[in-house]
Amino acid sequence: MTVIVVAAAIVGDGGQVLAAQRGAPAALRGGWEFPGGKVDPGESELDALVRECREELGVEIAVGERVGGDWALGKEYVLRVWLATVAAGTPRPKEHLALRWLAPGAYYDVPWLAGDLPVMKAVEKLLRED
Repeated sequence: MTVIVVAAAIVGDGGQVLAAQRGAPAALRGGWEFPGGKVDPGESELDALVRECREELGVEIAVGERVGGDWALGKEYVLRVWLATVAAGTPRPKEHLALRWLAPGAYYDVPWLAGDLPVMKAVEKLLRED
């Protein structure tokens, strides 16, 4: 069974994108990703995305358009990503080592995890089109 993982490409003022540094598991520690997590049984993907951002960042988000299709994360997981903005609160790292707003031109100043790097490229393309 494939597990669905959802993530939010949170965009701020001036096209900034929020990146989150993984603390666990050890194999991913220190890598950067988009915030999100697994969809729980009986939960919609968008509900999971809102819940994960609330739990991981302490913020409420407004979800926008979906970014691309499905990205494979190994053999068992599929990543689905949506653009989002912060509707309430200030992002704080609760489950991550750090958070960082990356401005256009600095999107690749962090070592993105292999599964998130192609997503960043797709997000960058979408933001250029706006």
